[in-house]
Amino acid sequence: MLEPVDLVMTALAAGAAAGVTSVASTAVKDTYQFMISLTRKALIRGSGHNNGETIDGTVDQFLAEPLNYQNELRSTLASTDACADAMLTTAARHLLSLLNAENENGGKYRIEAHDNQAVQVGDGNTMTLHLGAQS
Repeated sequence: MLEPVDLVMTALAAGAAAGVTSVASTAVKDTYQFMISLTRKALIRGSGHNNGETIDGTVDQFLAEPLNYQNELRSTLASTDACADAMLTTAARHLLSLLNAENENGGKYRIEAHDNQAVQVGDGNTMTLHLGAQS
């Protein structure tokens, strides 16, 4: 089982990665946005700041460039004890379970094909098409 800080960090990173794709479900996107809001609130509450400007900046930096700012956000989460917020850790678990369920149910490929004459799915395939009128 993940420690609360690791749980929140993992969920934020996974949500950020899924949130930028067009195939993420509404539930994933909504839960991710809710988790961002909860993270900000927990950090502000934990830091005792009335002004969340610095906290918002930390969260925004992480979301924009997770690899560059993960240590700063992790440190801020730990030092403010923000992950003691039960609602935040519950949202993190829920987001990860939604992402896991989508991955398990979606298989390797997630395809939306509309108004196509031919579709091929798989790795290393070759396809030759002769569509339309032959001359």
